[in-house]
Amino acid sequence: MGGDNADDSGDGDGSDHSNPMLREQDRFLPIANVARIMKKTIPRTGKIAKDARECVQECVSEFISFITSEASERCHQEKRKTINGEDILFAMSTLGFDNYAEPLKNYLQKYRESIKGDRTPGADGFDEGAEEYGSRSLFVFVLITNVT
Repeated sequence: MGGDNADDSGDGDGSDHSNPMLREQDRFLPIANVARIMKKTIPRTGKIAKDARECVQECVSEFISFITSEASERCHQEKRKTINGEDILFAMSTLGFDNYAEPLKNYLQKYRESIKGDRTPGADGFDEGAEEYGSRSLFVFVLITNVT
């Protein structure tokens, strides 16, 4: 019996589930949001396979992380804590995604105009403490609708 307890504690399986570290799926955009955006770009009668939704979910999430990492590096070099829209646009251009920078710039401008009355300090940037899915959905929308 003592051996069973040693196996259970040495296994690490139980402790991993309570560990506050992120699971792989927590790094991705919510699949329902990805599917909803994808459905907007296909005919009404069209269907999207589960593996296609998951593939786009993973790819878009990785792309966003890539761009955000570059923008974060710029903020770090400038000793700032908040990533703003201009940082994202700069990162996209730096990484060779100029074809997305212009549509994103236009979308960001329209987004800022739409929230002008609801503006709070830091609302025009992507604050580190802010909920990440809201800021990520901006990119998903622009990327998916402009790829086709």
